[in-house]
Amino acid sequence: MEKYHKIHTVYKRDPENNLKTLLEGEYTKPEFEYLQNNIWEWDEKIDGAGTRIILENEQLIIKGKQEKSQIQNSLYTKLETIFQPRLKLMIEVFKNNDICMYGEGFGNRIQKIGGKYRPDQGFILFDIKIGHWWLKRIDVIEIAKILNMDVVPKIGEGTLHGMIDYVESGFNSTFGDFIAEGIVARPKIELKARSGERIITKLKYKDFVR
Repeated sequence: MEKYHKIHTVYKRDPENNLKTLLEGEYTKPEFEYLQNNIWEWDEKIDGAGTRIILENEQLIIKGKQEKSQIQNSLYTKLETIFQPRLKLMIEVFKNNDICMYGEGFGNRIQKIGGKYRPDQGFILFDIKIGHWWLKRIDVIEIAKILNMDVVPKIGEGTLHGMIDYVESGFNSTFGDFIAEGIVARPKIELKARSGERIITKLKYKDFVR
């Protein structure tokens, strides 16, 4: 199952300082500029390890964000203990379709901030793809309930301008009294560019920290 696509930051990065800061007002994609005043859904961006949970020919496959990505041994073991007992239920839920659940391995010893999310390690879901279809958030949440899984928290919704202001000011993570990494935003209705890329963007608090 394919790796998760790149999520472009809403603004371009400044080549004059090795891409450390943003060129505010210069959108990375023309679609972002066109849709800047539309309503987008905002999810909390989790600082973890990109992970794919794949169901293929009724077999469970656990992979990192990309084919060459190495999953921390402790996280891999944890993911096996989470999903192997649920394999039969996953087969029933997805009706023998080959699927991929995209999420983050997160928690203690995963990234510098990991222990603030949770004292152990776990998996949090943000997308599901069946064939060529990306599921709606409402369906992702329903499947997560059946499989007893966490889903990335929805922070709110609004325009890209609203998201930018919110991230720049810093906001507490849903998981505790610390600044969230940022927001991943997508239009309320799933959209794609001419290239076939999904319209989805992100912004991190650290992009504004000088």
